[in-house]
Amino acid sequence: MTAIAAVQLDPAVGDFDGNRRKAATAIAEAFAARASIVVIPELATSGYVFRDRDEARSVSIRPDHEIFAEWARLAAGARDGAGVVVGGFSELGEGDEVHNSAAVVDASGVRAVYRKVHLWDREKEVFTPGKAAPPVVDTPHGRVGVMICFDLEFPEWTRIAGLAGADLLAVPTNWPLVPTPPGERPAEQRIAVAAALVNRMAIVCADRFGRERGVDWTEGTAIISPAGVVIAEAGPGRGAATADLDLAESRDKRLSPRIDLFDDRRPDLYGRLVHPGPARGV
Repeated sequence: MTAIAAVQLDPAVGDFDGNRRKAATAIAEAFAARASIVVIPELATSGYVFRDRDEARSVSIRPDHEIFAEWARLAAGARDGAGVVVGGFSELGEGDEVHNSAAVVDASGVRAVYRKVHLWDREKEVFTPGKAAPPVVDTPHGRVGVMICFDLEFPEWTRIAGLAGADLLAVPTNWPLVPTPPGERPAEQRIAVAAALVNRMAIVCADRFGRERGVDWTEGTAIISPAGVVIAEAGPGRGAATADLDLAESRDKRLSPRIDLFDDRRPDLYGRLVHPGPARGV
């Protein structure tokens, strides 16, 4: 079993030093509480509601920034010395490019960086979208994939991570609060549940809380089993969702002796998904 912690934070836009301290404290607390894999929110080091690209650039960093060496030291302090951190940051790219990115860090340093491909709303005015598929990183605990927030809402993208062998999909998020019918989970959680279920792949979403420049957040941090069951939530405010998962369960795609979610696919019939016609992809 692998102990997972998804930490719900409230980064402040533009406050890099303050956000860095919050992230480090949260990561250290999660490892001290025996977690082996810790996920923190999207843009945890920078905040989210930027006025423009210039403001985002002022708190953007490259993957060789010392903050990731700090996360690596914290990962080395996990109970087994093999901690893994997945967290969002604003990445300084080439020229004037800024990317909404997430790093996978272990005791050896940065293992992978993913740049968000599917940008939400005004993010398109600030960030340059990524051009690469979600990375899947081998760790002592299992294979960890990563994508960011709105990426999760594209079933082709989560399928790519599943087919690449992800046992656990780590998803740093900033989910803006929208109306939800009474008794229903937030729409983003329902999407994560469906993605976990159809890929038989554990999914961990680390959301944020509070208000930033008039935007409220869903506070939907959750851990979802490969069976599509929400097994832990952070609830409102600062906190964490924690759970023990057998990540090997994600490798068995069988629902019965005659049903295999991956072997039963018919990619010979799915051509229009990748070669769309003129009418909205059909």
